[in-house]
Amino acid sequence: MGSFSIWHWLIVLLIVVMVFGTKKLKNMGSDLGGAVKGFKDGMRDGAATADEDKPAAQVANTAAGAQKNTIDVEAKTKS
Repeated sequence: MGSFSIWHWLIVLLIVVMVFGTKKLKNMGSDLGGAVKGFKDGMRDGAATADEDKPAAQVANTAAGAQKNTIDVEAKTKS
C-alpha cells in the first residue's frame, strides 16, 4: 500500500500530460535545465570571485596553514 506500481505512475503521467500538454511540459523542462545550468555557472563564478577578493598574503597563509594541519596516512589492506 505504501509503494506505487508502474500502472499508478503511468496514470499519473497521462493525467499530467493531459492537463499541461506536451508543448508546455517540453518548455518547462528546457527552462528547468537552463536554470540549473545558470545556477552551476553562478556557483563557479562566485567561488572564483571569492578567491580573488582575498589579499595575496592571506591566500598564501591559508595554503600554508592547510598543509601544516594535513595528516598523511598510508592505507593498508586487510588480509
